[in-house]
Amino acid sequence: MKVTKITNTEFIAMVDAAASKLNKNADFINSLNVFPVPDGDTGTNMSLSLVSGKNYVNKETSDSVSDLSNALAKGLLMGARGNSGVILSQIFRGFSKSTNGKSFLTAQDVADAFVSATETAYKSVMKPTEGTILTVVRMGAQAGKDTAKQTDDIAVVMDAIYQNAKDALEKTPEQLPVLKQVGVVDSGGQGLTFVLEAFDDILNGREAKSDEVYQPNDSEMSEMIDSAHHQSVQSKLNPEDIVYGYCTEIMVRIGRGKQVEHEFEYQEFYDYLSNLGDSLLVVNDEEIVKVHVHTEFPGKVIAWGQSFGDLAKVKVDNMRLQQETIIERDESLNQEEADDSTETKETAVIAVSTGEGLTKLFKSLGVTNVISGGQTMNPSTEDIVNAINESNAKKVIVLPNNKNIFLSAEQAAQVSEIPTEIIHSRTISQGITAMLGYNPMASLKENGASMEANLGTVKSGQVTVAVRDTTLDNLTIKKDQYMGIVDGKIEIVNDSLTESTVQMVAKMLDDTSEAITIIWGSDTDEKTANNIKDEILKLDDELEIEVHEGDQPIYPFLISVE
Repeated sequence: MKVTKITNTEFIAMVDAAASKLNKNADFINSLNVFPVPDGDTGTNMSLSLVSGKNYVNKETSDSVSDLSNALAKGLLMGARGNSGVILSQIFRGFSKSTNGKSFLTAQDVADAFVSATETAYKSVMKPTEGTILTVVRMGAQAGKDTAKQTDDIAVVMDAIYQNAKDALEKTPEQLPVLKQVGVVDSGGQGLTFVLEAFDDILNGREAKSDEVYQPNDSEMSEMIDSAHHQSVQSKLNPEDIVYGYCTEIMVRIGRGKQVEHEFEYQEFYDYLSNLGDSLLVVNDEEIVKVHVHTEFPGKVIAWGQSFGDLAKVKVDNMRLQQETIIERDESLNQEEADDSTETKETAVIAVSTGEGLTKLFKSLGVTNVISGGQTMNPSTEDIVNAINESNAKKVIVLPNNKNIFLSAEQAAQVSEIPTEIIHSRTISQGITAMLGYNPMASLKENGASMEANLGTVKSGQVTVAVRDTTLDNLTIKKDQYMGIVDGKIEIVNDSLTESTVQMVAKMLDDTSEAITIIWGSDTDEKTANNIKDEILKLDDELEIEVHEGDQPIYPFLISVE
C-alpha cells in the first residue's frame, strides 16, 4: 500500500505505537548496560520520556502535523530522563523544526525531518561519539534522504530509514570497543531502533509482532519487580490516585494441580494479564511461570494462574496503604522545609539523591532542596524545572550527582526563568565535596567556579553487586560478586562485601590521602561500616575517617577519599 502523506491520524498512530514498543522492551534495553551493575536504566528513561511526549500529543487539539510534532518535542523535553531521554528529545526537536508550518508530511518532508533530527542531536552533545544513538539516527537519516530522491512513497522511505538504522545498530560494537568486549549493542541506539521500527510498522500497515514482548530470564525477575514497584510509588503521589492498587506476584507450577484448564502458551497468558493492570512482568521456563503485575483484581490474577497450574507462591501488597505510610514519613522529614517555603531565598542549592540519610547529610552542608532520584530513577527535565521554580529563590545551583542527569539538568536550566548554575558532580561524593566550596554570599558564577574546582579534589568509590557474568577491562566478573568501582571504573571484584570495600579503598589511597568518608546504604549496616573503618585504619592509622548512614539503595557503600 502506497503512502504519499502523513496526516494527524498516521502521526498519532506512529507515536502511540512507538511508546508501546518502548514500554514493552524497556527492560531488554536496560539489560544492554555495559557495566554489570543494577542501574541500567536507558530503556526506562527512553520509555518514560516518550510517554511524556505521547501525552502532550494526545492533549493537542490541532489536526496539523506541525502542531502535533511540536507537542511531541515539548513533551519529550519536559519528560526527558537521563542522557538517552534528553538525546531522544533533541532528535524530535530537530524533527519538529523541519516540519514547522506543515499540515501533513510528504516523503521528502520525512527525509528532511530526520536529517534535521540528526543535526540537532549531534549539536546537543558536547563530544559526539560514534557507535551510539547518534550514529543510528545519522545512518537512518542518510538512507531516508537517498531513498526520497527515488520515490514519493513514505512507507518505502521509512522502511529504508529503519533498516539502515538497524544495520548501524548492529555495527555499534565495531565502533565502540567496550560494546564489543561485553557483547552488546548500544542501548540508546537500540531504543531508537524500536521507535523507528514502530513508525515503519504503522506506515507499512503491519501490526506489532506478537513476539516483541521482552521475556526476562529468571535471574532478572526480582530486580525488575523491585524497579517496577519502586517507580510506581512516589512520595508525592496521592494514594487515591494510584490506578492499580495491589502489587500482585504469583509463581505457578505449570500443568500441576486440580484446576488446570489451559495448556501454557506465553502470549495467551501474557495478553489476559495485560488487560488487568500495568507494570506487568512475566517470566517462565518449562516448569514455572512467575508474574508481577499492579492490578485492582488480584483474585483474577490468582485464578488465571491456577487455570495453568498450582500456586507455588502468592504475594499481594496494598500499595495505597504503603503510600500512606510514605507520605506520613515524608511529611515529617519535610516539615522544616515547609516552614521556610514562604521565605524568599537569595540562593537555593538543589541536590539529587536517594535515601533519608543522604538527604540529612546534604541539608547539613547547606543544600536547601533535595530531588529524590539517582541510579535507576533519573528525574526528568520537568522534575528539575519544578524544583527550581518551587525553590522560592532568586538564583539556583543544581548538583545532579550522576552524569546521566547532566543533560536533563542543563535542559532545565535553559527552560527555567530563574538563573541556574549546574555543578557537574558525577557522584554523591563529588556533590558533598562541591558543597565545601559553596558560599551563600558569593555570586552564582563565583560559586559555580569554586564548586566545580572542588570536584577534582575527591576520589569516588562505589561498591555494588554484579547482576550478570561478564568480562570487562580484563576482569572476570561473576553474578552476585561485589564490585569496587573507582571514579567510574571497576577495579575490584570479590565475593566478600568487606574485602571488596577495603581493597577498593586501598586502590584509592595515595601519599596525599588524608580523609575518608564512608556512607553506608540500605543493604548493609553500621556494624559492617565500622568493621570496614577498622580495616582501613590498618592500612594507614593516620587517616581521618567519618562514617555516615545514607540509606541509599543499590550501593552498600559510597566512599570518598580526599
